[in-house]
Amino acid sequence: MRILLTNDDGIQAVGIRDLYKGLTAAGHDVLVAAPISEQSAVGHAITIAMPLRVKEFKENGFRGLGVSGTPADCVKLALTTLCDTPPDLVVSGINAGANVGVDILYSGTVSAATEGALMGYPAVAVSADDYAPKDLTEQGRYVAEFIASRPWEAAPPRCVLNLNFPAVPMAQAKELRLCPPTSAVYNDWYVTRQDPRGRDYYWLTGAIPPEALSPETDRAMLTQGHVTLTPLRFDFTDRETMASLSARLGAPVTG
Repeated sequence: MRILLTNDDGIQAVGIRDLYKGLTAAGHDVLVAAPISEQSAVGHAITIAMPLRVKEFKENGFRGLGVSGTPADCVKLALTTLCDTPPDLVVSGINAGANVGVDILYSGTVSAATEGALMGYPAVAVSADDYAPKDLTEQGRYVAEFIASRPWEAAPPRCVLNLNFPAVPMAQAKELRLCPPTSAVYNDWYVTRQDPRGRDYYWLTGAIPPEALSPETDRAMLTQGHVTLTPLRFDFTDRETMASLSARLGAPVTG
């Protein structure tokens, strides 16, 4: 299988290197197009006010193209310009930090996979519930086995499979659970600090309150040690409100 591999942590991150090893060891033909620098939480941003530049990375058995842009830029550029032949699958990850619940909207990892799905390719986003992973070799092997188990040619259009690993060694991880994303949102706050010249700056932090989590959703399952999988499809229409407005305004619903 020919795979386009990307991420948002940057082309030198542990996650993409270990995933590359797992995919190539399984016999896949992998083209890497990933940001040169970290692009976490940039969402689905694309670059329109400056050119994109590409640099080749070849080191320690790894080969890939670093792009001076966002994760969505990488996928869009690769699928339209850099790929000699179209891939069978777009894979994004392995991200340092889970992408569950509202993180799906912020995530450059998920957005890169979404760009692939929007362009007509089956897509997988992969993340680990660890912000400073040292070794994701076993997770990379798991992804390679997961990919081999699916008939990707029959994948539904514009669907992203969002796969998350718990913060434990794979030997201790519990079985895969298919689950919806949590609807709970972060309680955010900013820590105020001062730079060496005495000027204030602000650092975002936050947490999802545990009591707000439904037990069968992705964040709860991940915290319990399960590998989680959530199929995502991006339909922004609030059909319930559309029907209510139609009745109230006397306007017909189309589509």
